[in-house]
Amino acid sequence: MIDRPERCTITPLTVRFLACYRGESRSAVLERAMRMLTNADGHLLPNGTIKNERARRRL
Repeated sequence: MIDRPERCTITPLTVRFLACYRGESRSAVLERAMRMLTNADGHLLPNGTIKNERARRRL
């Protein structure tokens, strides 16, 4: 887990996507989206941990 939150720029298109999830926190929606993306791309083990050891060490 990351010790401190990272900041990132949210594009206008992402803001439009986030509007579909009114009432939910942006961070929760983006975290769920990233988990689905990493899972779909094959970067997660079945237990939810990152497959790539090098990427895990960077966190």
